[in-house]
Amino acid sequence: MARKKNNYPLLEGLEITTLAAEGKAMGRWNEQVVFVPMTVPGDVVDVQIRQKRRRFMEGYVVRYVKRSPLRSEPFCAHFGVCGGCKWQNLPYEEQLRFKTEQVSDQLTRIGKVALPEIRSCLASAETRYYRNKLEFTFADRRWLTFEEVASGADLEASPALGFHIPGMFDKVLDIDHCHLQGDPSNPIRTTVKQFCLDHGYTFHNAREHTGLMRNITIRTASTGEVMVIVVFGEADMEKIRALLDHLVAEFPAITSLFYVVNTKWNDSTGDLEHVCYHGKDHILEEMEGLHFKVGPKSFYQTNSKQAYELYKVAREFADLKPEDTLYDLYTGTGTIANFCARRCKKVVGIEYVADAIEDAKVNSALNSIDNTVFYAGDMKNVLSDRFVAENGHPEVIILDPPRAGVDEPVLEVILRAAPDRIVYVSCNPATQARDLAILDADYEVVAVQPVDMFPHTHHVENVVKLVRRTK
Repeated sequence: MARKKNNYPLLEGLEITTLAAEGKAMGRWNEQVVFVPMTVPGDVVDVQIRQKRRRFMEGYVVRYVKRSPLRSEPFCAHFGVCGGCKWQNLPYEEQLRFKTEQVSDQLTRIGKVALPEIRSCLASAETRYYRNKLEFTFADRRWLTFEEVASGADLEASPALGFHIPGMFDKVLDIDHCHLQGDPSNPIRTTVKQFCLDHGYTFHNAREHTGLMRNITIRTASTGEVMVIVVFGEADMEKIRALLDHLVAEFPAITSLFYVVNTKWNDSTGDLEHVCYHGKDHILEEMEGLHFKVGPKSFYQTNSKQAYELYKVAREFADLKPEDTLYDLYTGTGTIANFCARRCKKVVGIEYVADAIEDAKVNSALNSIDNTVFYAGDMKNVLSDRFVAENGHPEVIILDPPRAGVDEPVLEVILRAAPDRIVYVSCNPATQARDLAILDADYEVVAVQPVDMFPHTHHVENVVKLVRRTK
């Protein structure tokens, strides 16, 4: 028997009072929290509820009764549909203020540790065209917006090259112009799409697992170098060569051109061969005179200029001395390790991904840095009391873990190693707060600096300095 469809209410005149976690805005209706995307504090709206739970409701705006004086005009034609840059309608100063408040709230409410005055969120110098990497997806039918469907017009479901609709793995919004990455990103994407349409290339269908064209990734370095990676669903070499030759002819700026054949159901390509079709097998990033080799599988912070500011904060908090040994845990491709190496005696880096550790070693050699050592493996298996004894006691530890934070056994080893200072860099202040509560027995938080790596989104990096308590 079919499930009965819920008749959710229409709330009239709901006032949006604040921003909430995950970039949502909220108000209250009869003491119940109501989340409403794409609104800002001060808006008064009629809201159609589409999800109702015991503690909250969520809905979408059907009419603006009053628009907030805080509201900014979104600059992107795709705002509200593609799912990215959800805070375009909020002035940048307000975005920074809320990110600072978000860090303060999570460290206080979850961590429950004594905090110094939290510094204001460090602004990004660039709020548009700041990303150095974007991945676009092909689809055989573009997503039709609600406005298009409501118009009743006879609309053509043409192919798309763009971004996934949030929460829908098989739905792709065709992107006309993206404000996240500078040239030649937009011209490359539109040229690839047009060539494929002109020459009868099939676009991917995620449900049926068909179609030649799957994904394209574009990386643009601060040095001006450009990498393009085109992912195909089958090894049709005649068509692959034709498209890639066209890209080489049209865009001399491309310094590294790769292709990947992915016949799997999922889009991940980390386990697949990336074939260098044209140019070098890497691009170079530059930071404070240091150069970092970035390959097709390498991780590098996606906001190059703001990454420099983030690393400067981490290095300042580390307060390195010439005789110090630094452990850089979750080192990735060794960017922070190499950035700090000239300020201390020795740097020991640990990272789960073996390919990233090889990149870290290459980057040390590239910059004539000879006081770094790197180890690959699961952090909780590699970092042990014996490891510390063999590699030397760390005066400073820098942590830059994934969103899930630090495993408790790792924190226990750190506490036993008893470094003088810990610098904790986090992309998730909630898990950072949880870990600070564990470290609080032996360490005092003495500085907190939020950093905005992703303008117009709710995401925030946070850097915390901890100093060992005197007993």
